[in-house]
Amino acid sequence: MNVRNCRKCGRMFNYISGQPICQNCKELMEAKFQEVKEYIREHKGVGINEVAEACDVEPHQITQWLRDDRLEVTEDSAMMLTCESCGAPIRSGKYCDKCRNNMTSTFGQMTKDYNAQKAAAAAAANKNDKDNPRMRFL
Repeated sequence: MNVRNCRKCGRMFNYISGQPICQNCKELMEAKFQEVKEYIREHKGVGINEVAEACDVEPHQITQWLRDDRLEVTEDSAMMLTCESCGAPIRSGKYCDKCRNNMTSTFGQMTKDYNAQKAAAAAAANKNDKDNPRMRFL
């Protein structure tokens, strides 16, 4: 059993995964998220600070929801996020499409190289077993 203190309210709870906050605080946070989402839907083109004041939410929490792809900035918005890799403007998430595709292809190539090395090592081990003149017992 993994017992922790909630980062929001300080109460003890059984931690399973995700953010280290209790179920009650998670529900309150989800209610705030829905409020922010509805406010943004009703007031197109608002900035983070205006939404934060109107909904009584910290600006960094709104930014976190944007980075987690739970919210998206509209194209006509004055506020834009930047890609954490190259600095290009993005609407949500952490990386632009170009950097995301680059990371995906790099990871795919690394996986392919690893599998090839693993197969080569297995083949070499097999070859060594066939060439080994040691005695075999039935």
